[in-house]
Amino acid sequence: MSNAAGHRRFAAAWDWLSRHESARERRLRARLAGQAAGRILEIGYGVGSNWPHLPADVSYVGIEPDPFMRERAERHRPPDRQLDLRDGDAQALDFPDASFDTVLATLVFCTIPDQQKALREVRRVLAPGGRLLFWEHVNAGSRLGRAVLNAITPLWKRVGGGCHPNRDTLQAIREAGFSVQELKVTKIGPLPAIVGVASVGREASA
Repeated sequence: MSNAAGHRRFAAAWDWLSRHESARERRLRARLAGQAAGRILEIGYGVGSNWPHLPADVSYVGIEPDPFMRERAERHRPPDRQLDLRDGDAQALDFPDASFDTVLATLVFCTIPDQQKALREVRRVLAPGGRLLFWEHVNAGSRLGRAVLNAITPLWKRVGGGCHPNRDTLQAIREAGFSVQELKVTKIGPLPAIVGVASVGREASA
């Protein structure tokens, strides 16, 4: 159970933004969520933006710590799909080891206080051969870009629901024991981002 107080205004803004994504962002989301298979866990389902893109045959569990996000997600719950929606904390997942074939995370690891703890939990609940599908903010590659993101992060996280756009999430994923199998460098608005697939095991060669 999460003790998150929630972000009412940010949830409202995110709901609107999610319904007005660019065509490119919708394609990225559809391609990523469409790769989910088997029993899947979505970390931070937000307002349910990934639900329309999931394969029909998956078994879905989603956690979301923000009560205002959960409230808005209920408005978009598809009537023809079984969704197990729960309050939850990615840093302490309430599931047995090896419970899921896929973990899906889109724009959430930038908000989790202890990113490494959450990634270790994700690895724990993934079954052998399971995959982490991710779309995340990352710090810029250039020195100037990193300096800009470091400068704006204190304000950004206050207005953006706790988002830290200056995190090196790709490195954190690797340090948690994942091997990146697919990776695309992109942007979310003006901010750098990555979309990828990772698994526990040997990393694919470039």
